[in-house]
Amino acid sequence: MTSRKYFGTDGIRGTVGESPIRPRFFLKFGWALGSVIARRYPETQPTILIGKDTRVSGYMFESALEAGLIAAGVNVGLLGPMPTPAIAYLTRTFKAKAGIVISASHNPYQDNGIKLFDAHGTKLSDSLELEIEEQLDSSLSMAAKIGKAKRLEDAAGRYVEFCKGTLPWGFSLEGMRIVLDCANGATYAVAPKVFEELGAEVITIGASPDGENINLNCGSTSPQALQQKVRECRADLGIAFDGDGDRVAFVDSTGELVDGDQLIYLIARHQHKKAGGCSGVVGTLMSNFGFELALKDLGIPFERANVGDRYVIEAMKRNKWSLGGESSGHIVCSDKTTTGDGIIAALQVIAAIKTQDETLDKAVKSIDMLPQTMINVRMAEKQDMSQNKAILACVADAEKTLAGTGRVLLRPSGTEPLIRVMVEGKDPALVSQLARNIAAVVESELSELKAAG
Repeated sequence: MTSRKYFGTDGIRGTVGESPIRPRFFLKFGWALGSVIARRYPETQPTILIGKDTRVSGYMFESALEAGLIAAGVNVGLLGPMPTPAIAYLTRTFKAKAGIVISASHNPYQDNGIKLFDAHGTKLSDSLELEIEEQLDSSLSMAAKIGKAKRLEDAAGRYVEFCKGTLPWGFSLEGMRIVLDCANGATYAVAPKVFEELGAEVITIGASPDGENINLNCGSTSPQALQQKVRECRADLGIAFDGDGDRVAFVDSTGELVDGDQLIYLIARHQHKKAGGCSGVVGTLMSNFGFELALKDLGIPFERANVGDRYVIEAMKRNKWSLGGESSGHIVCSDKTTTGDGIIAALQVIAAIKTQDETLDKAVKSIDMLPQTMINVRMAEKQDMSQNKAILACVADAEKTLAGTGRVLLRPSGTEPLIRVMVEGKDPALVSQLARNIAAVVESELSELKAAG
């Protein structure tokens, strides 16, 4: 595949002010995307939607993208602050040709970026991304007929109804007390409405965005405030989203955190008991081995993909399975929607436990998660250590010690000069010791390479 200059596995992301996360780039990017879309749909003047999370820089980048798109001759629908998965849904609903999300997901407010959806509400194809990158190298010009922009005022209500509609007819959350942590992000206006309109008593935290507090000591990446609030309010459970609403984490009534692997298992177990069954589940290289074993006990096929929702969705499509996700809480229910959606995943989890007449506390006891230790070994620069004999020998010894009751994973970080050493197994002390042993060998081999260089 041709190397990418701008696109990563999840769009374009970086710290505001650093290349390419600058207003001028967003202007040019809007023009490049608009030009490509206009060429692909020459019979009409296409529409592209723009949504964003609550970062203060979103105002600036929204205006820059809007100007670029209009200059390219496409119309623009402005959605304002909306969850990333809402833009995927609304792109289909409004028959737009593409959807843009201005967000850096779970990152701090100083970062921002772009995520894109095609007309079907799915990630852009490789060919389309490469065509946009090629267009970025061209000189900006004005279309013969420029576009127009308008704000789509009924977008939030449509998305709320869509989320509710993913549950069976007549399903109610009446009698449930739920704490929602919206991470001061994109779900702050829509998530409480979804759960309230379904009948739950909702207590909301992290729903006062000021442009700089997104993901700050709140949300799925910092669940401590949610854990405390759930215990304080004696809630049935708590739900935390990340800044752009495509991830979810749960807290049970005791304040214990429930991660993505456990949540996916509860959905899969529920599907397994229904007439249609669960055809299979896609996880990632980081999915807990206990999760895999629990699915195996139910006779549900399981496959690991590389880390990243793009790879999870690709594996789901290849296997024709409808459920997959990551330990981080990015869960894809493709029988309900086209991408990872924190609100919809949360509703499917609640439906699963309510149908079984279980509390979340009781439900998570049906899966035994294995102890896991991960150590990050920093490198001066990225190095391929996959064929290093000393490291391979150490890993082989560890796997022999685990004797099929756990696993070892060495994975280079996709964004930093790190090697992640991860070991899982039934004995936490053994797991920790094996991880330290492997990390020490990796550090030693890196030091020798550095000295030799």
